[in-house]
Amino acid sequence: MSSTDIELRDVSKVYHKDRIEIPVLDGLDLKIEPGQFVALMGPSGSGKSTLLHLIGGLDSPTSGSVRVGEAQIELMSERERTSWRSRHVGFIFQMYHLVPVLTAAQNVELPLLLFKMSASERKERVKTALEIVGLGDRTDHRPNQLSGGQEQRVAIARAIVTDPDAILADEPTGDLDSKTSEEILELLNLLNTEFGKTILMVTHDPRAANHAARILHLEKGELERDEMNSARFSPAAS
Repeated sequence: MSSTDIELRDVSKVYHKDRIEIPVLDGLDLKIEPGQFVALMGPSGSGKSTLLHLIGGLDSPTSGSVRVGEAQIELMSERERTSWRSRHVGFIFQMYHLVPVLTAAQNVELPLLLFKMSASERKERVKTALEIVGLGDRTDHRPNQLSGGQEQRVAIARAIVTDPDAILADEPTGDLDSKTSEEILELLNLLNTEFGKTILMVTHDPRAANHAARILHLEKGELERDEMNSARFSPAAS
């Protein structure tokens, strides 16, 4: 079981378009405990996805400090961030980003090709990841032979196959019907409670957010509200 804490101190992010500065995050402070399931909410343009990208090492802050476990994101080069990200962070997006010509197993295996690992170990890890998400019997199916929910499960298996410390999910149920969304959220709960994964999930859906132990509300790049969800047990609180 692996997990990690996340800490942001006085983080600002400014994008530039031509000569115009576009501030997205403004002096943000945030601490996420190891093994916590956190939902991040807020209107479009509030900085949710930017925050996720900073924590995941897809980008670096304009100013301030972003620490994920022992990694200090703002001190890393792009190459260092890429190497760190491949080992420590699993990403889940609204769009599944599966390769159409590859089977479920081959899609899940892709992140492992970056590591020095035997083919037999890769096969075992892929098998385990697909079984965790309930698709042990769909290994040879291509994306067009799977439902939307099954495709997202393959994407989740791909995100966890490297045994990352943290899982970052950007609207993971945004393209799914309510029943399938609930199944995906229960799977995230499983990864959190049974495998101890630290999860940060961006969502616009209050029902999805209610699965998290903690709900953050961003507004214009600032943390407006930070609430513990009394309806959801938090492993970090035990």
